[in-house]
Amino acid sequence: MADNGKKYYSLRETVAETGVPASTLRYWEKQFAKLNPRKDGHGNRYYTLEDQELIKRIRYIRDELKITRIEAIRKELRTNDKRSDERQSAMEILLRIKEELCEIRKMIKQ
Repeated sequence: MADNGKKYYSLRETVAETGVPASTLRYWEKQFAKLNPRKDGHGNRYYTLEDQELIKRIRYIRDELKITRIEAIRKELRTNDKRSDERQSAMEILLRIKEELCEIRKMIKQ
């Protein structure tokens, strides 16, 4: 999500940005101490850009590196492996390119 001056993003906005379901986010909050969104008086969650980046990193470790055990994901987060960060960035770029190519393909077919 582009930094548009907003400091906090709702659960719905975070789900849309990260692709991680709300139920998974709530579970991850219990498993990863660094993931601690603000809550208002009604219990609504509000995430920062840093929270969203952490969520994307956890998702990348789980989905792309195929590390599924919570403790193993925690270890990977602690090591802060630079190659992992570079692979995550490359994967995000490739996914955006894929989406753009799909849109171009739709326009051509019309």
